Amino acid sequence: MSASHQMLLGHYLPGNSIVHRTSLAAKYLVVLLVGAAVLVWRIPAVGLGTLALGVGLFILAGPRVLRAWVAPLRQLWWVFAILGIYQSILNSPLFALTLVSGMLAVIQCGRLVLLTTTQAALLDGLERAASPVRLLGANPATIALAVALMLRSIPAIATSVQELSDAAKARGITRYPTTLAAPVVINTVGYAQRTADALAARGIMERN
Repeated sequence: MSASHQMLLGHYLPGNSIVHRTSLAAKYLVVLLVGAAVLVWRIPAVGLGTLALGVGLFILAGPRVLRAWVAPLRQLWWVFAILGIYQSILNSPLFALTLVSGMLAVIQCGRLVLLTTTQAALLDGLERAASPVRLLGANPATIALAVALMLRSIPAIATSVQELSDAAKARGITRYPTTLAAPVVINTVGYAQRTADALAARGIMERN
């Protein structure tokens, strides 16, 4: 998995800051409050305020985490630019500023949870949150595992696409989506099979 994809999604960075030590429930509460604020009060002060709050939390989390703040801007700046221009034309520049800043604030606060929380703690928290499904006969641990596998598969597939694209470019092959489709599908199926084999080897699931 490439470092760029790790930083874009949020790869745990060890530390002993107050943000690292904060409980997972409190971190989720911050994300919930920030998301609710930007949805309910669609004004520049709230959008910029929540964005500033997010930057402040990244600063509290330490230099390594703070350096990871810019990852979405490096890779997704064009998405924010297009959205800002579109909303400026459709509504107003102030509305565009409110929307983009609020969206970035929510994304960054969500990434901060991943950057400052171990995967084990995330899975434990998800399993506790899913505990009511026992009443329906489901297993919370299975749900937590499924989410973990999904989160791991996203950067794995993204890395596969990037590697195949780079290989095609090195060989002078035009990088049309149709050119990469078959190799990406093959790599994705292979990744899924390897994951299933690893789970079966640990007795977590059965293979037919």
